[in-house]
Amino acid sequence: MDHFSAIIGQSPALDSLIRSAKIVAATDVTVLLKGETGTGKEVFATAIQQASARADKPFITLNCAALPESLIESELFGHKKGSFTGATTDKQGLFQAADGGTLFLDEINSLPLSIQAKLLRFLESGECLPIGEIKPYKVNVRVISATNTDLNKQIEAGEFRSDLYFRLNVVPLELPSLAQRTEDIESLVKHFLALFEDAHNLTAPKFSKQALKTLKAYPWPGNIRELRNLCERLSILLAGRVIEPENLPAEFSAKIISNTPATTEFTLPETGLKLDTLEADLIHQALNRTKGNRSKSAKLLGISRDTLLYRMQKHGFAVPH
Repeated sequence: MDHFSAIIGQSPALDSLIRSAKIVAATDVTVLLKGETGTGKEVFATAIQQASARADKPFITLNCAALPESLIESELFGHKKGSFTGATTDKQGLFQAADGGTLFLDEINSLPLSIQAKLLRFLESGECLPIGEIKPYKVNVRVISATNTDLNKQIEAGEFRSDLYFRLNVVPLELPSLAQRTEDIESLVKHFLALFEDAHNLTAPKFSKQALKTLKAYPWPGNIRELRNLCERLSILLAGRVIEPENLPAEFSAKIISNTPATTEFTLPETGLKLDTLEADLIHQALNRTKGNRSKSAKLLGISRDTLLYRMQKHGFAVPH
């Protein structure tokens, strides 16, 4: 059974990421999922857990930004009765509840510094200390964490412990934004429309070719989550209809208009051109400009690093194995 089949898309960037995630799933290594909000980090965390040897054990998630500092320590590690005002009973922490399984810590960048030290202790020793206790307990829990910010910048600002970062970042997996995998938009749209057709018992709408083209030109600041919400809205309001660009929210036409100068800087020669040759030449120029740095080259070209490696391989450039 392919536990990653719920992840929709066939873009090179996504394909490379799924291959890495499958390798990681077969181990117990600590994973850090990086990516913008709405890119599907929890979906990946779930797939990794389901494909692991811990699949039949607890899988517990916690959004570190959802709880105040005064509650998150008790939530994670538990507390002893009477250890603070309101602690009327002993409380089991999420680490205990997840024993033998996986704990997914979303938005780890929001974890308070005071709690970061206790999480580091667990990652180093497997020990957790409930509030009010003097004797720690040991559990066997795999930690998968996720961040939507650059933790290195938070480390520089004194907001995140560097030693904790190194413990969490054993295997980093970077999820591409939807704007970096626009070739997956049509597949995602079909998936979401079918999903909401069943959920709301309505005939799914269809996107015209021009509407799909409009979707692919949009920058998607909310990523897959934004696309999902759009599909649900249109499934209800325009059930059974053909969706044209004018049926899309105003921000879609506004973005396209604002992007027009940037997309028309290059003029197609009257005699035409060879697109493959142009692409290879642009990759060559980017690599020269960055002295072979593939990450910086990908940024110059507006694509993900994995997509750059795929296209380098396609054009016969030397690619590391």
